[in-house]
Amino acid sequence: MNAPLAPSQRFRNPAPKPADGIAKTLGIIWNVLLNKPKTTVPAAPVPVERLTRADLEAAPDRSLFRLGHSTMLIKLRGDFWITDPVFAKRASPVQWMGPKRFHAPPIALQDLPPLRGVLLSHDHYDHLDRTTILHLARTTDLFLTPLGVGDRLIAWGVEASKVRQFDWWEGTTIDGIQFTATPAQHFSGRGMFDGNKTLWASWVIVDDALRLFFSGDTGYFDGFKEIGERFGPFDVTLLETGAYDPQWPYVHMQPEHTVQAHEDLRGRWLLPIHNGTFDLAMHPWQDPFERVLALTRDRNIPLATPRMGERVDLKAPRSSTRWWREVETAIDVDRITALTAE
Repeated sequence: MNAPLAPSQRFRNPAPKPADGIAKTLGIIWNVLLNKPKTTVPAAPVPVERLTRADLEAAPDRSLFRLGHSTMLIKLRGDFWITDPVFAKRASPVQWMGPKRFHAPPIALQDLPPLRGVLLSHDHYDHLDRTTILHLARTTDLFLTPLGVGDRLIAWGVEASKVRQFDWWEGTTIDGIQFTATPAQHFSGRGMFDGNKTLWASWVIVDDALRLFFSGDTGYFDGFKEIGERFGPFDVTLLETGAYDPQWPYVHMQPEHTVQAHEDLRGRWLLPIHNGTFDLAMHPWQDPFERVLALTRDRNIPLATPRMGERVDLKAPRSSTRWWREVETAIDVDRITALTAE
């Protein structure tokens, strides 16, 4: 088993996490709860290209639609696959508090076409939403998950025959498309007592000559090089770039790490994900886009930053508009109204 279980039957990363200490942990919690700057949330609505089921059904094969955060809808061989689907208003165990979406999904959950499969990276709330999963289970054929995450789905009521679970470096071929669960450096758990009882993973998708990498959540580690050696080069890497902080580099990558991971993977086009939807860190909300843009320019790496809902042609991606700058320069009507009233 490449992701070993500790004696307590909990998964762990091959490289141990540095000890933070109670003081640092409490300091992080204090800052996240009480000292967040206003810039972590957009000052105006995030632009979204609305989608209909007809739009999706008419889209050519090898189309990708970013629906928000790490939720990608991918059309391959006439069928749809979705990664880490979260349609909830908040990335939280309850919907009356917790990180709230900056934007509505480009398409309503009930308007999605039937899915061939759901691809899950781990069980954190911003990647695995119970309500979304149970809705999708009605019209979805398969759920591909890391070890233990599938057991959680089955406990929720998803048919066991639809669930397939994998350790690192394990996978399956469906309709001629190869899916392989690959290592990531992260953690798991949805409560106080279930930490690391399920596995976390990244995913490699191979459709004939097309090769995609989906990172899920991860810190930077030497596993990217091994994945690149085994499966690269990749046409597009969907790499986490957001919810980072110098205080937790082990489990989330700084933009510099994202770009290095892309190079380790031997990627061509980089499409940064895990940003633009939820307020999960201390950095300005647009920081991931600006920093990755500057870094990729310096290294001549093709960068795709689609609007939410915008179609990406995986056969021939293109550079996107800097849509987040439109948000930053937009007039914040609510704020102006409040100032006028004072």
